[in-house]
Amino acid sequence: MSKIEFDNVYSLINAKISKKNTNFREAISARERLLVTLRFLTAGDSYTNLHYSYRLGISTIAEIIREVCHFIWVVLKDMCLPQPTKENWLKIAKDFHLRANFPNCIGAVDGKHVRIIKPYNSGSLCYNYKHFFSVILLAICDSDYKFIYIDVGSYGKDCDSTIFTNSTFYQKLMNNDLQIPEPKPISSTNPIPVPFVIVGDEAFGQTDKIMRPFGGSNLTTKKKIFNYRLSRARRHIECSFGILANKWQIFHRPINVNLDLVSCIIKTCCALHNYVRERDGYKFEDTLSIPGFEEVPNGFQRATRRGASYRDVFADYFTTEGQLSWQMSSIN
Repeated sequence: MSKIEFDNVYSLINAKISKKNTNFREAISARERLLVTLRFLTAGDSYTNLHYSYRLGISTIAEIIREVCHFIWVVLKDMCLPQPTKENWLKIAKDFHLRANFPNCIGAVDGKHVRIIKPYNSGSLCYNYKHFFSVILLAICDSDYKFIYIDVGSYGKDCDSTIFTNSTFYQKLMNNDLQIPEPKPISSTNPIPVPFVIVGDEAFGQTDKIMRPFGGSNLTTKKKIFNYRLSRARRHIECSFGILANKWQIFHRPINVNLDLVSCIIKTCCALHNYVRERDGYKFEDTLSIPGFEEVPNGFQRATRRGASYRDVFADYFTTEGQLSWQMSSIN
């Protein structure tokens, strides 16, 4: 985060985190409160390290981080994670077509395990298949590596598909309450209107609104090309997680706080990710690795016939009018 953007964030939350001086002591300034919190999120320092660095009590630091994270999320969530309008969806689809060569795509979805220390009295709720404790961050991003939607706080034992189908976004998606544009043809030779879709991996069920790759090993050339083209679009969510984890290094270690604060920390980092990404850009190297995050296991969901038919329309387009000059060499 640049100094200018730090000052901008400070000006947005200054009034909410400022404290009054008393006759007994001077209050910790709002600027120092924000500095302590950002140091905690970006460096992943423990409360003890911050205690020695800023000469503040550990309990004071814990309260500062809880309060500042809460207000950062309250202030930035509508600014950095707004509900997209029809015009926003069309712009996202246009950018995906330009950058990933995937038409009518309005997002890429995936989930990651965020490591935590075992919560008190939680049993095996947060224990995942990789044998550590975690909560899950499920996110949808655009082609500019910014998050459109996040779902935070599901137990580590859950899988992507279960979390997604239980989310408010999925319910609105199925009920057509997201102002997503009407279907339109992707080919000049095939007049069939194709709906705008979100791309995901094998964990998500194939529907007319969710595109997943073809399963199996003995695939035809057309199916292999479709899987390659889908992976070109889906990699944006993997790169978004990489930028998030490399920028906010609290994710490099197990987070040792209460579950409610874990969710607040993750939401705050996602909001700050969008804020910084839009204003200060990103480092290309950050997109190449995802330290601290682990894949969420795949669930099993059957494909709908309607969804499978639209997937075939995409596959036909990618081998005819929409083919790329290098795609054959990429699947061999």
